[in-house]
Amino acid sequence: MSKFKTKYVCQECGYESAKWMGKCPGCNNWNTMVEEISSKPSNSRHDSIHLSKSTVQPITEIASEQEPRFDTTIQELNRVLGGGLVPGSLVLVGGDPGIGKSTLLLQTSFTLAEQGYKVLYISGEESTKQIKLRADRLDQQTPPSLYVVAENDLELIEQHINEVEPAVAIVDSIQTIFHPGIQSAAGSVAQVREATAHLMRIAKGKGIATFIVGHVTKEGAIAGPRLLEHMVDAVLYFEGERHNTFRILRAVKNRFGSTNEIGIFEMKERGLEEVANPSEIFLAERPVGVAGSTVVASMEGTRPVLVELQALVSPTSFVTPRRMATGVDHQRVAMIMAVLEKRVGLMLQNQDAYVNVAGGVRLDEPAVDLAIAVSLASSFRDHATNQFDVVIGEVGLTGEVRAVSRIEQRVREAHKLGFKRAIIPEKNIRGLEISADIELVGVKTVEEALREVMRG
Repeated sequence: MSKFKTKYVCQECGYESAKWMGKCPGCNNWNTMVEEISSKPSNSRHDSIHLSKSTVQPITEIASEQEPRFDTTIQELNRVLGGGLVPGSLVLVGGDPGIGKSTLLLQTSFTLAEQGYKVLYISGEESTKQIKLRADRLDQQTPPSLYVVAENDLELIEQHINEVEPAVAIVDSIQTIFHPGIQSAAGSVAQVREATAHLMRIAKGKGIATFIVGHVTKEGAIAGPRLLEHMVDAVLYFEGERHNTFRILRAVKNRFGSTNEIGIFEMKERGLEEVANPSEIFLAERPVGVAGSTVVASMEGTRPVLVELQALVSPTSFVTPRRMATGVDHQRVAMIMAVLEKRVGLMLQNQDAYVNVAGGVRLDEPAVDLAIAVSLASSFRDHATNQFDVVIGEVGLTGEVRAVSRIEQRVREAHKLGFKRAIIPEKNIRGLEISADIELVGVKTVEEALREVMRG
């Protein structure tokens, strides 16, 4: 009888070592090395990924027709996917526990099955009765072309796929699936890597559009090896907070569309509902005449979204003032506060500062800089801004206001929601043709912007 050989594998990055180490040299995380039995599967075809029998041909002879997409009838999901679900694609959906990943995919299963597509929902976490109870809570008519199975064994899952021959398959979740030819436990780096590679071979070989659900770590990244995100065609993150009803579906990788698109949903008793006009929802509870509140137009993919930025500046009782930011980059807020101190003369060094984006949205583009500066200055001076003003612009370290992209779309969205004036970079006014009845005010510096806003 041959002796089993063991190795230690990092559960975060997949680094392998012959001996145990407390700190992984690959990702520098502690206590992530787990002992695994190193034995190759009896079938060597699992050692590499084979999509199909390959042939070499000139690129000019390859047909470039656009593949038809499955319409999920969920427009927010279609937008994030780039116009619909591509046959044969492998899509990874990640998010915090309880955020609504399974609910979204179950609703997607309903809409696809209602159109006559065969859908196979594979659950490794719930029984079929639990899935049926969740479907009943959604209060939707269950179509007969939706098939459900509770299975963890990858080889049995492949048999079920060959038996049903679905157009769309959903695997919930990839961390619970195991390959019997690999000795390590389900959820380990080796199992997740092999299960994903096997599902990719099935998806590409049979043309089955496949969703796989991935758990996330406490840092918010997809659990498992980083290779997992490179193997799939699209990576979607489902974001939101449990105490907030809004959920944001964000694409961080998409081979069939833009990676900047977001879809916004609202969690209700009967599942997730699309938010067709997110700007109107985010501004519905905006206070009027309160210092520290400013509206900014941010681009999320191809869609402008108007959100409220709130700031609170108050004298500190600590030696080191507190700086907290929710929904925007903390380092960006610190930089803007330094600009306000140096270029505008606001003494913020003995003030606590809190910045928040209302509605739970995260803004990561520099076009919101000027709105952050206006909110902080408004709260510090206790001077409310005009409720009909929208502020757009990037702030530089010398206090200048830089031009931003797609200014026309931002201004049109602001006018559509009833705003009367837009404070924008002066360089953006050149060549700007807006037929809408909205006043455009161009500013060169932050100080000039503050004068205009406080005067308005």
